[in-house]
Amino acid sequence: MPSDVEYSPVGEGLGMRDFWLYAWMRRAAVVSAHLTSLGLTVTVSVLSRPGTSLFSWHPVCMTVAFCVFMTEGLLLFSAEGSPFCFKSRKGKVRVHWLCQVLALTAAATGLGFIIASKSVSEHPHLTSWHSLLGSCTLASTLLQAGFGICVTFHKELHLSLPPSRLKLYHATCGLLVYLLATVTVVSALFSDWFQASVKGPAWWVLLLLPFFPALVVMNQITNAYLPRKKMSI
Repeated sequence: MPSDVEYSPVGEGLGMRDFWLYAWMRRAAVVSAHLTSLGLTVTVSVLSRPGTSLFSWHPVCMTVAFCVFMTEGLLLFSAEGSPFCFKSRKGKVRVHWLCQVLALTAAATGLGFIIASKSVSEHPHLTSWHSLLGSCTLASTLLQAGFGICVTFHKELHLSLPPSRLKLYHATCGLLVYLLATVTVVSALFSDWFQASVKGPAWWVLLLLPFFPALVVMNQITNAYLPRKKMSI
């Protein structure tokens, strides 16, 4: 049965020599995205010194949720450099679900710690751009999880939209959620706590790190799901 979306082939129009160079560059980019996300998470975890206060667990939980679990849950569908070498798409989908559940669990835990920390210190809630963006990110992540349920249980829910169209919407909305999460992580680097912990060139380096996995994820999703219509001149 023909799909409603015509997928864009990778390396279309390239010669064999150029194609191998393109493939290796893509593989290096995906591997670098894994290392960048992990490096940012480790750096934030070291700086926050978890266990020293209620707040100290918030940055750890949130970076683990969005920089590790959510990122890995998206990059595992990449053919280049994914640590999950499943041949079947069903296996990748199951790991994707597991990563997203762990991401939501870690994010909910981080939310609980920041609420408890502000309550103890009697500081007001939702007074910064980071907190507002974080609330929007959590809400959109929950909505996206519901969208994923619709894709997985399409037959059981008797939905009218075709599965191919639902997958396209799911991937597109997932990309928007991930970009929103990236902006939220970047906004945390402008907080008083982080700027007091990291200064100088190191801060600028850490500021750029979250954007690299976002670019790789954006490229992956657009290459896989961006429809191309044949044009006649």
